[in-house]
Amino acid sequence: MASMEENFPRGGIQKKPTEGKAPNTKLERDNLFDVHHEEKSQKRKRSQKDQGKQKKSVFTTLMLFFLLSQALCEGMLLLGCIKEVSDYELVISLPNGLSGFVPVTQISDAYSKLLSKQVAQGELLEDLNSLVDMYSPGTLVRCIVTTIEKSADGRRSIKLSIDPKKVNNGLNASALASGMLLSGFVSSVEDHGYLIDIGVSGTNAFLPRQKAQNYIKTVKRGSDLKIGQNLDCVVVEVKNEGRVVLLSIDRSEVASSLATERQNWSLSNLLPGLVVKARVQKVTPLGVKLSFLSYFTGIVDFMHMDSEKSTSYSPGQVVKACILSINPTSKVVRLTLRQAFLHPGGSPNQVSNDRIGAVVEESTVKAFYKQFGAIFELDDGTLAFARLKHLSKTRKSFKPGAFKAGCKHKCRIIDYSLMDEMCIVSLKYQIIEARFLQYQDIHTGDVVQGKVFALKSIGMQVKVTDGIKGLVPSMHLADVILKQPEKKYNIGDQVRCRVLECNPAGKKLILTLKKSLVQSKLPVLSNYEDAKPGLITHGFVVCAREFGCIVKFYNDVKGLVPKNELSSEPISSPDKVFHEGQVVKVMVLKCEPQQERLLLSFRLSSKPALEDKKECTPKKKQEMVDVKVLKKKDNGLEVSVLEDEGNVIASIPTVHLSDFVATCKLLWHCLQEGDVLPRVMCLSDNGERIILSRKSAVISAVQEEQVVRSFSEIQPGMLLTGYVRNVMPFGVFVEFPFGVTGLAPKSMSDKFVTDTKDHFVVGQTVIAKVMSIDEEKQRVLLNLKVSECSSGDSAAESFALLSQYFKEMKEIRNLLRRRGESSMAQALCELVPGKELQLVVQDVKEDGSALFGGSCVTGLTVTATRYHLGGQDKKIIPGGKTKALVLHVDALTSKVYVSLREELLKRRAKQRLTENSQHYAVVQHIAEEFAIVSLEAGHLAAIPIASHFNDTFRFDSEKLKVGQTISATLKVVKENDHGVLLAVQGSAKKNVFVRVRNESETALEEVVAAVKHSLSLGDVVTGTVKSVKPTHVTVAIDDKLTGSIHASRILDEVPIGSFPTFTLKAGQKVTARVVGGRDVNTHRYLPITHPHFTQSIPELSIRPSKDLHYNILKDWLEVEVAPDIRGRVPHLLLSLNTKVLKHPEKSFKNGQAISATVTGTDVTETNLCLSLTGIQSLEQDTVTVGMVKKVTQRIGLTIALPGGKTGKVSIFHLSDTYTEDPLGDFKVGKIVRCYILSNENGKIQLSLRQSRLNPKSKSKVEDVEITCIKDVKKGQLVRGYVKSVTSSGVFFGLSPSLLGRILFQNVSPYFVQKHSLYEKYLPEGKLLTAKVLSVNGKEKHIELSLLPEDTGMSSILPESLGLPRYDAEEEKRETDDREKKEQVKTKVKAKRRIRNSESEQVWMHAYSRIQCLLFPSPPFSLFQLKKQTKKEKELEKQQKEKELCKLEAALMDPSRQPQSADDFDRLVLSSPNSSILWLQYMAFHLQATEIEKARAVAERALKTISFREEQEKLNVWVALLNLENMYGTEEALMKVFERAVQYNEPLKVFQHLCDIYANSEKYKQAEELYHTMLRRFRQEKSVWLKYASFLLKQGQTEATHRLLERALKALPTKEHVDVISRFAQLEFRFGDPEHAKALFESTLSSYPKRTDIWSIYIDIMIKHGSQKEVRDIFERVVHLSLAPKKMKFLFKRYLDYEKKFGTTESVLAVKRAALEYVETKTSLADI
Repeated sequence: MASMEENFPRGGIQKKPTEGKAPNTKLERDNLFDVHHEEKSQKRKRSQKDQGKQKKSVFTTLMLFFLLSQALCEGMLLLGCIKEVSDYELVISLPNGLSGFVPVTQISDAYSKLLSKQVAQGELLEDLNSLVDMYSPGTLVRCIVTTIEKSADGRRSIKLSIDPKKVNNGLNASALASGMLLSGFVSSVEDHGYLIDIGVSGTNAFLPRQKAQNYIKTVKRGSDLKIGQNLDCVVVEVKNEGRVVLLSIDRSEVASSLATERQNWSLSNLLPGLVVKARVQKVTPLGVKLSFLSYFTGIVDFMHMDSEKSTSYSPGQVVKACILSINPTSKVVRLTLRQAFLHPGGSPNQVSNDRIGAVVEESTVKAFYKQFGAIFELDDGTLAFARLKHLSKTRKSFKPGAFKAGCKHKCRIIDYSLMDEMCIVSLKYQIIEARFLQYQDIHTGDVVQGKVFALKSIGMQVKVTDGIKGLVPSMHLADVILKQPEKKYNIGDQVRCRVLECNPAGKKLILTLKKSLVQSKLPVLSNYEDAKPGLITHGFVVCAREFGCIVKFYNDVKGLVPKNELSSEPISSPDKVFHEGQVVKVMVLKCEPQQERLLLSFRLSSKPALEDKKECTPKKKQEMVDVKVLKKKDNGLEVSVLEDEGNVIASIPTVHLSDFVATCKLLWHCLQEGDVLPRVMCLSDNGERIILSRKSAVISAVQEEQVVRSFSEIQPGMLLTGYVRNVMPFGVFVEFPFGVTGLAPKSMSDKFVTDTKDHFVVGQTVIAKVMSIDEEKQRVLLNLKVSECSSGDSAAESFALLSQYFKEMKEIRNLLRRRGESSMAQALCELVPGKELQLVVQDVKEDGSALFGGSCVTGLTVTATRYHLGGQDKKIIPGGKTKALVLHVDALTSKVYVSLREELLKRRAKQRLTENSQHYAVVQHIAEEFAIVSLEAGHLAAIPIASHFNDTFRFDSEKLKVGQTISATLKVVKENDHGVLLAVQGSAKKNVFVRVRNESETALEEVVAAVKHSLSLGDVVTGTVKSVKPTHVTVAIDDKLTGSIHASRILDEVPIGSFPTFTLKAGQKVTARVVGGRDVNTHRYLPITHPHFTQSIPELSIRPSKDLHYNILKDWLEVEVAPDIRGRVPHLLLSLNTKVLKHPEKSFKNGQAISATVTGTDVTETNLCLSLTGIQSLEQDTVTVGMVKKVTQRIGLTIALPGGKTGKVSIFHLSDTYTEDPLGDFKVGKIVRCYILSNENGKIQLSLRQSRLNPKSKSKVEDVEITCIKDVKKGQLVRGYVKSVTSSGVFFGLSPSLLGRILFQNVSPYFVQKHSLYEKYLPEGKLLTAKVLSVNGKEKHIELSLLPEDTGMSSILPESLGLPRYDAEEEKRETDDREKKEQVKTKVKAKRRIRNSESEQVWMHAYSRIQCLLFPSPPFSLFQLKKQTKKEKELEKQQKEKELCKLEAALMDPSRQPQSADDFDRLVLSSPNSSILWLQYMAFHLQATEIEKARAVAERALKTISFREEQEKLNVWVALLNLENMYGTEEALMKVFERAVQYNEPLKVFQHLCDIYANSEKYKQAEELYHTMLRRFRQEKSVWLKYASFLLKQGQTEATHRLLERALKALPTKEHVDVISRFAQLEFRFGDPEHAKALFESTLSSYPKRTDIWSIYIDIMIKHGSQKEVRDIFERVVHLSLAPKKMKFLFKRYLDYEKKFGTTESVLAVKRAALEYVETKTSLADI
């Protein structure tokens, strides 16, 4: 006990323990710290050594001890944090992971009286508020333990009270003092304040209302305090010896309150939550012992130490601490040093709800305590605690050895302790794998397993997991009502239930055991929104009356089944047919979600909704209707017809949303439920499904009666508008309105059709010409050739298509603008071709294209191709800012294509254009439907790609290419809403298509013509071999008919390497079987069902099986499996032997049989992809072959690998021995063997080192492979390549990922003034040998040296340069020539007077450099110096004087750029008040990543710059803020910001920090700072405008509108007009121009004589509006009644505008109007 007292004195006067006195019996009984005390018998005294050990063990035990529930006792005071709030209790988080609860009756006496009064009266009282209204999670409260109960399952329930009479029981009126922080409760609300119950008898506490205003505004948000509400109060004044106390709950006073000795705290009245100043007495790894309030001591366990300062505590250090708990028996005080508790009134940090329940794959053990549990570090760096019982499944399976520090375990977060700011985790497998951990994890309709743990009258309680319990109501125990459920269910039974209702907030879970519901596969109906008409699901009857049945579903969703819908047969008494709890299957008829009304039916076969549809269906199919989108489906839209009040449900397929395929996809993407589509045509109605169409071409054809309504109306030669219904290999089926369908065969196009899918897609709008009709079979043959179906005026047709396309795009933009939901959609609407943007380069890709970002394109992908970088690709670097011009905006993919080309960005005076004028245009971008071209006049124009609906295919030679110059004819000379002019492509010669045939086909050209024959598949014929080719044999069947035998149809088994066709000879008789035929003209293989099969060249076979053979060799090996099946073997898949790959033509002959593996098909799906080396898997640590694709100097190689992949080879992996020209032996196309180092995320890294390719060869490795910094040792000689030469030194590459730095003094023994000399002798890529001087593994810094004495090599810089040396002989030389130096110093001082000590030090350092240059180590001996004559010495002296003067002049040269810290020191000494120099000095250090030095320079600048130079100082403060924002922490930034506000004008500092946040894209912090500025500088107009600009740049237009309203309320009335004008200008620049116009119009209607506003409005409209709008404004303003001087100004503006933009007539009109005004004024004056 003595040791206990010594370590933890109880306060007051310390009394020495009496020897032989028995320990306190209470302490023995409680045994809080599990310490084995001395026995009662004191016969044997302990030695001093034993006592010392005891002291140490007591402290260690106390540090290890956690506040477990076993250690709690009644009356213990604790600081807790509200975790959950319900109507009847508060759940409190206690220290060390414990939880307790406060019943509603333990709040305060006043609240309990109100509760009793409400119960007695049986009515709700207005003054009584629920706990939910008064308390919120995260609030800190003082509580006292009232009882600790143990439940049946061994768990302890901790009951608490926050009643001030119990918590403040130790206080009395005489002990109260000003400054005390007490917890009190509102007991009464008075006129001038509140009566507060602080639990001290005989004391009345009063809280004045003015002392509560701050709290009410910030915390309660204006709502008044309520009876029973807990408050942290500071005693302001004590009157009448403590009988009257004045309190304050002002947040600043509460937060700054501190318990001091003057407040007379004692151990009996000490309260948790008090913040004290404490002194550290002892520090151990497990905690800290503190002394506070002079004579108190307490302990802080390591869980409550400040994590940021846990290693920096030292004895004697003064810290702030907060009291956590006071044990009434042991008097032990526990404290916390965590920052969240050091400011009363605050709240601890909370974790997101998503984190609870998360599984952490790898958590690291930080510490393990065998009696309590373990501390873990989670994957995000936070700490977590696991109790002992949660470390293993059972105590027997627990292995302490598995929880050593550093061990990793998988765990799951099961809770979060607010008081410890730490997660609680479990390692139990059943908890980690548990499907449900908390109520939030359970969803309505889930099927769960549970265990019965109680049977009650209301139902059965089921335990789903340890923390989740649910109730099965009596009605849901079975499909029928059970009268004696105890006979069916026993406690402990496992049951399978379904969730009917789950309320996580109230921890309410309702389950059902009805088999019909549990096993139901029908949809779960849990909300009214899901109840769509026609939905069939299960429910249960809750009521059956004469009007029908009420059926209930999940989540308390109910619906009515009317009497007439109960059955197909009439039911007179529903209550006799249906019973409560009966499970039924119902169909939804109608639902009104807002009114929560649901109409149901038991008649599942009836379809009343469908009948309603039929009644309301439009009678005519071509009728135009407006529809509303109900639902979006994968293949279209489900809509309702508005004319029929939404009763008619129809569908619009996606392909019928537009005539243009691309627009269909975009419109489907943009539409949302509730949108209205006007003028949609009914296309078909089969009684069950109504199909609508929005194709404008089809609608126009129907309205103009250019359609056929039946087959009988079709006539050959008619041109009909329709749409593609299906695409088949043999042709295209076209459907027309009213259901008529025709076939366009494969020869439908003017161009050769290889694959019909390349020409047309399903749903595409086409114009077809009827060629023939078959009335008997009701068939129509069509032609889709453009030459047959067009009107002949291709320019007019193509322009019509382009106009329609842009018209539909305008509708889509308007749709997005009206919606205005997302900022990205608004940005898409604002971006149009021709708009200039300020962008920031984000990335430059390998193909030369670049990605950009910026505030105006947030969320969009902005890209520019290499062509559109305009030759600036070398200047484009990530992070750089540039100007770009928008070419095209793809709203579907959210991509913006821009150009940086100078000819497009250059602002030229745009010439006036005329319609139908011819221009040369350059293609800049190619979209799906049109191309963007640039005209010579500086305009952008759009030209259509297709000239007709049917013009959908063009060969590569016909396609437009970016950069191509074409002729364009202008059709619209005014820029439309999309920012471009409309034009059509000028006439050009049509390209003649010539099909290139394969060798196997050209060989058949010897057949002049095919003879019509009657052969069919399987016929056997006899013929004579006519000729033998490598790939086929020609056979004469008779005099006129000739057939062909393919090489694959000759032998059953083809030997690899043989030539099957050479087994036959000319003149040989063969018997063959017909297997197919080839087309006469195309020589394509035809199917036997082809109509021209009888006119084909018969294809024969003399064997039943197939094999492969060779066809042609190019970049691949082309083989034929069969006449109609071909394959290609890529070059790299021919062999694994590099010799074979180098000369494949020697190993593979035409017609040779080979064996291959099929790997897939090519892009066109017409050829097989084959491999002769099997399936290549490019896995790590495997060897493969590759071909050099690209050689990048000083970087490495790009290798093409099998399978179309590419890999990279660094110059460090080309060979085991580095060479001066490592890439000299590699050329594009070279075949190499490669070792795969890694294959991650599609990026393959390779190595060509022989030590990797042939590890068994044991070849000499001169340059060892360096993979990480651990491979580099101090003193090691390494070889590498120079990467760059910067002002910080030479950077030296050691491996692809590792760089070393060589300081200039370690490069050469010679002193070099100009760094360009280093760049000359150390070019990038130079091979060098260096010595490792130091290795910093943490910061990954390697310092190297190239000095000859370190490397043994010759100096990098030759001696012939005559440079001065840094040498060890300098000291010796200085001793010998001391007199000469003194003379030089004297002369220098005479020329330049040094006025202060700091400048003297700098100049002395500079002159030491000069002396080094003047007196280098002599290459000759002292003996030779003595031989110099007197004249020679004098000449040498004069020469040195000249050099000194020259160097001094160089240093004084104002144009000389500083190159070192010394140079900057000299500059700032000469101009100490120049912020530019100080900022350059900081930038110099930042360039070398020396952040601390840059900070030091900034601090030095702030001290040096004169206090009168406010702007110069502010510049440095802003630079320091920028530095901390980029390189420092948020805390460091805030500290600098607070200092800057103190020393500068606060508003300027706030504005600069906002700009810094915005520029670094920290928008959240910027917005918070703006809110602070609005509160602090609400009278400053610039603050409101700056915030508005910020919001508009973020796309928050609605927020800007609300901000304007707030600004007008805050600012004086005289500022309103100017503010509205400025807001409108910002809206024009960044927001909604229409809203900006409305602002101007509203202002000018109120202040029509404000010519300054009119002038601003006119200027903006000239820039952003149309000429018509500008002229309208001028017409209005010149007709105002203003002073003549103002009218003169306005007329002059109008005249200048017309001279610049108008015509001669418009100029004359303005002059006439001015003359009329003058005449009117003159006549009035005469009168």
